[in-house]
Amino acid sequence: MKEVFREKQMKNKKSLNLILLGISLAIAVILLLIFPDKQTVVTRTAWNFLVEMLQILPAVMVLMGLFAIFVPNKLIVKYLGSSSGIKGVLLALLIGALPTGPLYVAFPMASALLKKGARISNIIIFLSAWACIKIPQELMELQFLGAYFMALRLSLTILFVIAMGAIIEKIMLWSKN
Repeated sequence: MKEVFREKQMKNKKSLNLILLGISLAIAVILLLIFPDKQTVVTRTAWNFLVEMLQILPAVMVLMGLFAIFVPNKLIVKYLGSSSGIKGVLLALLIGALPTGPLYVAFPMASALLKKGARISNIIIFLSAWACIKIPQELMELQFLGAYFMALRLSLTILFVIAMGAIIEKIMLWSKN
């Protein structure tokens, strides 16, 4: 019974995704018809983004496959799971802040971590750190905007990223019940 419900839920989710994709494409076409002078820029940008994704995503998928096979679930649960506490939060911040690259690379990694038992708040913290906290970015801020600005922005970002992770986790757990 539970599997039938889950299959139905996945089918509805796929249908919703296709509907949203169709709506997005329709809006894009309508906007391009309204603003024909932007067609070249939009087409070139979309093409460049597609080429970039095709260059990066295969390597990411291979790494995710290796991660899924070689990193045991116990390890993820221990360091990023529900009992990881502040160490899990700090580790999620660190692994989110270290890599540089587009945010869409982080989503397959976040999905793999979630499937292996990582805590929802740690996933949110990881994704937010990937998006907002980068070591090279911090060094550029230090150089151009000064130590005070960098320290203040970094402190507030970390504070709000952690708070956001906790709030989203509470909302998701609440919505499951």
